[in-house]
Amino acid sequence: MRKYELKARAESQRETRERIAKVTTELHEERGVAHTTVAEIARRAGVTRLTVYNHFADLSELLPACAAHYERLHPTPDFATALAQSDPGARVRDALGRLYGWYRETEPMFGKLFSDRASVPELDRFLEQNIDRVLADLTDDLVAGFAVRGRRADRLRALVRVALDFWTWRRLTREGLVDEDAADLMTAAVAAGIG
Repeated sequence: MRKYELKARAESQRETRERIAKVTTELHEERGVAHTTVAEIARRAGVTRLTVYNHFADLSELLPACAAHYERLHPTPDFATALAQSDPGARVRDALGRLYGWYRETEPMFGKLFSDRASVPELDRFLEQNIDRVLADLTDDLVAGFAVRGRRADRLRALVRVALDFWTWRRLTREGLVDEDAADLMTAAVAAGIG
């Protein structure tokens, strides 16, 4: 009987933890991290503030749980197919197409996250360790395909980073470009940048 009770308690704790992460993710997407309070998280999750703190001592513990929940709904693009192409320009175009489609899908969340990072140090650290790292690795992989060195490689790296940036995508789409046209334009800019 005791073993059953422990198992049921553990399952209840897991469900509560997941519910807190889910509602926090929803609040982050609606309001942003900077404008989400523990009181609001507790209210929406149907728990007390103390329960929230018992599961997540602080924001640096809560962010990974939220990210895991969000990632299940909006997985990071798989760039393997893009990076497998032999033509470096085609690699950039394919990677940008995948990334820009993901940005469109995740814009409500990422717009708030990237805006809030300057005022929320825990968020900034989390983004540095996650999305910033993904984009840095993708930049390295794309630049390596061009086989350039020195100053040309530095210029190319900077241009690729600009092309991969969320705010670049957002500016281009706000100027009326669809994702495909934005990816084509930035691919052309990258190609011109190494000329």
